[in-house]
Amino acid sequence: MLTVVIQAGGRSARLWQDKGLIPLGGKPMIEHVIRRVEGLGDELMITTPCPQAYARFTARLVSDPELHAGPLVGLQTALRAASHRTVLVLACDMPFVERELLEYMLSIATQADVVVPQHNGWYEPLQAVYSRRCLPAIEGAIASGEKRVVSFFPRVRVLTVGRPILDQLDPRGLSFFNVNTEDDLVRAESLLAAESSAIDPSRDL
Repeated sequence: MLTVVIQAGGRSARLWQDKGLIPLGGKPMIEHVIRRVEGLGDELMITTPCPQAYARFTARLVSDPELHAGPLVGLQTALRAASHRTVLVLACDMPFVERELLEYMLSIATQADVVVPQHNGWYEPLQAVYSRRCLPAIEGAIASGEKRVVSFFPRVRVLTVGRPILDQLDPRGLSFFNVNTEDDLVRAESLLAAESSAIDPSRDL
């Protein structure tokens, strides 16, 4: 049993609006993430400081306790609220997540407390699988003043997914492309248009 959580962290300082609701290809950005994980879990949940803004989506809405509490508290909120022991956590601003990669991580989730990609030398903790067993370690890290998601990793069993698995399951290298700036949004529109044309070549006629 699996809970899929999409974290919508509220207003972006650089894009001046709630990232999950920014139009991309004529749809809110979070809708692209939802489409890519459709049917993957038994529960779909959106965590956000503004649940009313996401009422249009067919998902369980969970309010973050604080707007600026940081991503570690956001993860704590997600794991506490999840109905199932295994939780796939995704960011709302990564619209090109590769489903095959997610399915692979889920297939090995029983081997560790955290399954997380390591891309270009960095963990990608907002596209990772967590066990609710992580909660005591997360709460301990928060009590110590930590805000980074990875700060509790030394206290749990972590399984990393790196190359060549990432090259095989995410050959375009776009799973971890996130939209932070206007330039990123322009690139995302271009990538989405190219993706749509590849699916339906008649769109270019």
